[in-house]
Amino acid sequence: MGTNAGTDAGMDEGTNVMRAVWYESNGPAGEVLVTGEMARPEPREGEVLVRLHASGVNPSDVKARAGARPMAFDRVIPHSDGAGVVEAVGGSKVGGFNGGDFKVGDRVFIRNGQWRRALGSAAAYIALDAGLVHPLPDAVSFEVGASLGIPGMTAAHAVLKDGPVDGASLLVQGGGGTVARLAVQIARASGARVITTSSRADQRQRLIGLGASAALDYRDPELAHQIIAANDGRPIDRVIDAEVGANLDTSLEVLREGGVIAGYGSVKHPNPELPFLKMMFKNIILSSILVYLLKDDDAARYAAILVQMLTAGTVQLSVAAALGLEEAALAHEMVEAGNRDGAVVLTVWARPGRPASGRRGRGAGNGFGL
Repeated sequence: MGTNAGTDAGMDEGTNVMRAVWYESNGPAGEVLVTGEMARPEPREGEVLVRLHASGVNPSDVKARAGARPMAFDRVIPHSDGAGVVEAVGGSKVGGFNGGDFKVGDRVFIRNGQWRRALGSAAAYIALDAGLVHPLPDAVSFEVGASLGIPGMTAAHAVLKDGPVDGASLLVQGGGGTVARLAVQIARASGARVITTSSRADQRQRLIGLGASAALDYRDPELAHQIIAANDGRPIDRVIDAEVGANLDTSLEVLREGGVIAGYGSVKHPNPELPFLKMMFKNIILSSILVYLLKDDDAARYAAILVQMLTAGTVQLSVAAALGLEEAALAHEMVEAGNRDGAVVLTVWARPGRPASGRRGRGAGNGFGL
């Protein structure tokens, strides 16, 4: 690990130096992640400078650091998601959300901080295009806000991109993941009947509490029959899946004619064989989701929906651990290990909480330890 000057401060007040985490080569987190100081970015015309309070650590971030995406820059500050306060705007004013303008002091969350960019959110500050910045109400914590970019936007897009779901039936495969848990809640809050799957009994019970009408063990050899039975004997309208290839046979068996598979991953079987004729004769639509490519207008709509649901308490987002910048390697290892119930974030300006303490970020005024 590199230098580790200080604990809580993101930078010295009145200077243009900030604390950050970076790597200059791919490899294991404990070997390549460095914590130190570097120059603070300045916003260009049309950009917003955000003083970050929290940085979200997502599976795509740790995979990129490990080498899934080759190094495109000499030095990379990881992480695409974050939340904080507007520190400055580039130009006289910068158009923001709902046709308004960003102001210094606005609470915001960001997305795509390290998508095709070298400088992500694992730092005290980030400067990025105003279209990638969204309002964060006072009722939603920075830790939760730092988990909305990739997980929240992916879930909202997967549920809502093909039109309203009120009265529809949705199968959310792999409900233990952060995206899937959010998708269950967004779909239920939008009027859908939701059936989900998980291999863990405790997660299945929790998913029922979050609004699923049925939570099934995806290892069960009779899973397809159980899904249809849970939907009163009718086929499913839509499937949302993080493992499209592994679950394709089940999805095709339970979907109605004209049904939709919205896939946001296929790690176990990245190049599945598609039974095209079977799909064609059921008129199945298979669509892929890469949240980084969302249009700004769509992202703004989903952002508004997410914060409204969080504030209303109809969606809850758990944060499993909030660690300091100097614990970035540990955070990456936690995400790589999986088997966690909630997001992992780095705190920048606030004092971090140790994972052993079970500290959870506060949610949107709903009483959940998020």
